[in-house]
Amino acid sequence: MNPSVSLITSKDNPVLQKLRKLAADPGAYRKLGQLWLEGDHLLSAALERGQAVGTVLVAQSAWTGGEGGAAPDDLQAARLSVMARQGERVLVVADALWKQFTSLESPARIGALLEAPGPGVGVRAGVATVVLDRLQDAGNVGTILRSASALGVRQVVALKGTAALWSPKVLRAGMGAHWGLNLVEQVGVDDLDRLGVPLVATSSHADHELPVAPLPSPCAWVMGHEGQGVSAEVLSRCAMTVGIPQPGGEESLNVSVAAAICMYESLRRLHT
Repeated sequence: MNPSVSLITSKDNPVLQKLRKLAADPGAYRKLGQLWLEGDHLLSAALERGQAVGTVLVAQSAWTGGEGGAAPDDLQAARLSVMARQGERVLVVADALWKQFTSLESPARIGALLEAPGPGVGVRAGVATVVLDRLQDAGNVGTILRSASALGVRQVVALKGTAALWSPKVLRAGMGAHWGLNLVEQVGVDDLDRLGVPLVATSSHADHELPVAPLPSPCAWVMGHEGQGVSAEVLSRCAMTVGIPQPGGEESLNVSVAAAICMYESLRRLHT
């Protein structure tokens, strides 16, 4: 591919203004219609999943073509430049401007703008699912998406109040898992009826302990708010609650860890 190439040296460039909005507001992609993928790993994951990449931004020090400033022996810059050329256009950005729209302590030298996903197919019925009930931490949400993709769960449904699924921080924590999942966000509690599978919640006051719980298959694992847990309204819709044994005596597990344990137990039972 021979993309068009332009050099950006002004902080007032419209693309950089958009990136600053995307970095500052986790839900800005819903208004702007675009996602910001920062870093070569995330961009590579999108390309491997067949995502169309319109605009790639690359730091001037990592670009080997015209307007570039990469050293001839910079192998990483050569690799990033090859990746950048898979976009429809390349914007070469002066290195001093990267810090204006990055949230990383050590900024990556490449990123891409993709079209934000539309409404999609909505909630799919009858499939293994994870339901996120008002989870606030973007790192937890992204880690759950990554675990879901790894453990064979193909749908994640986020209730209103959950961290924005396609925000830059969740995208980074998901490490490319987004493109292997059916993601539905800003869902109301009544919409959970469309899942068509039993809901199972984790709780410290549970009906069963996970290793011996009569888990339905498939089911929808419900993971609750980091501090408040699963809401009473959602809990009333659950077929059962389960607890995860903690012989070490800790009061509770991080929600992303608990989600991975529960999803693994469902997967284990399918193969035993």
